[in-house]
Order: sequence, then structure tokens, then C-alpha cells
Amino acid sequence: LQYAAHHLKADREIVLAAVTQNGYAFEYAADELKADRDFVLAAVTQNGNALLHTFNNLKADREIVLAAVTQYAKALQYAAHHLKADREIVLAAVTQNGYAFEYAADELKADRDFVLAAVTQNGNALLHTFNNLKADREIVLAAVTQYAKALQYAAHH
Repeated sequence: LQYAAHHLKADREIVLAAVTQNGYAFEYAADELKADRDFVLAAVTQNGNALLHTFNNLKADREIVLAAVTQYAKALQYAAHHLKADREIVLAAVTQNGYAFEYAADELKADRDFVLAAVTQNGNALLHTFNNLKADREIVLAAVTQYAKALQYAAHH
């Protein structure tokens, strides 16, 4: 797609096929497609990495970001800051990949109830939790119950 003629970079079917194979291909899509909300929603549903190359106003669109992180959890890193504090979006990302918790807003990483929910979905989320919660017995137990190797992320005494 990088070297394609402009009319091909603006072709919805061609760009969506390319993005399905590689989300980074969205970088080379025509700006009119990058600005088209419905097209961006279709693109991130196919490959969440496409969120990286969308316009900022669409990175702040809750539905688009939720679709992106559901498909590719680490797309959370490209979301607008306020959506990194959205409990539903972050939990959807963490459920798909616990390491995505790295990109969550600090207020969620410090929220005991939310961290408990996150590690219950994916024990790897414990890695990016604040240290005081890594020493919380209930949180550690929930994390290792979901994923035994999460014990390596617990606080050391």
C-alpha cells in the first residue's frame, strides 16, 4: 500500500484488505479514509493496530477504541488519555492481554477493586500494578489463580 497510487490508497476494499493483513498498512491509507469514522471502525475491528494511524479525534472515540482493544489489546497505548481511564475499555484490553494494563491510567492502576477485576481476568496485569497492590494477598491470589506464573510479579518481602 505504501507505494500504491492515491486512488488505490483511497479504495475502501483495497485498504481494508491490506489492514486486515497488517494494521500498520493504515499509515498509507488516504486521509479521507483515515477521517471516515465508519471506515476506521471497520479497520480497527479487523486489526486494532490501525488505531495508531487514525486521527486524534477518532482515537478519542469510545466505540472505535473499544473495538480496537478488543481485537488487539495493546492498541490501548494509542487511545486518548481519558479512554485509558475508562474501566470497560481497559478491562476489555486486559482480558485480551494482561500486559496491556501498562497503558492504563494511573488512577486505575491504583484502584484496588479495579486491579482485582483486572488480575481475575488476566493474571499478567499484576506486572503493571502499583507496588502496594502487588503485596495485597487477595489480589496476588486472584492473579496466580488465573495465571500461576503471575507470582513472579508479586511484591518481594
